[in-house]
Amino acid sequence: MDLIPKKILKTTYVTSKSLLIILSCVLLASCNRKVPDNVNNLCDIFSEKKRWHKHAKTSTQKWGTPIHVQMAILSQESGFKYDAKPGRKKLLGFIPWTRKSSAYGYAQVLDETWDEYAKDTKNWGADRDSFKDSIDFVGWYTYNTQKITKVSKWDAYNQYLAYHEGRGGYMKKTYANKKWLKDVARKVDNNAKKFSAQLKTCK
Repeated sequence: MDLIPKKILKTTYVTSKSLLIILSCVLLASCNRKVPDNVNNLCDIFSEKKRWHKHAKTSTQKWGTPIHVQMAILSQESGFKYDAKPGRKKLLGFIPWTRKSSAYGYAQVLDETWDEYAKDTKNWGADRDSFKDSIDFVGWYTYNTQKITKVSKWDAYNQYLAYHEGRGGYMKKTYANKKWLKDVARKVDNNAKKFSAQLKTCK
């Protein structure tokens, strides 16, 4: 005589199997979202994240902004961290309070700007923590920056200034007295040039 009925054993087996599948999916998703091991080399990034290369190419073909410019912007904005958020303000100088803005994800996009992107592209299911959607956003944003301000999609320095300040702010030159921001834009430009050179050597 069986101590545990076969029906219960079967149910337990199915439940355990389902749980194992769910855990595997969660772990796999976590692995897919982890920051690349070497964020300073575009060949290494795309070797590790093969789908990223595919999505980057698709965005370039769609919007015309070169891969190295898009990747340099993402690198600066989040360091390729999918759930990146701005720091919190401090209440009374030491109590963590509200975040400095609603920026989120790979591309550090504000809520209202993301809504504008989703509406304009009809990509209603887009997520800021999706690399595919984030790099498409950067392509879309830089494409429209070129359209409105005439800044070349290959000009990483000025594209980044417009990305950070907004196109209206860029045209008003709100960056003019922000040495720190111009230094960051120069860093993005240098990174883009480095990525461009690396991309030519990728196998």
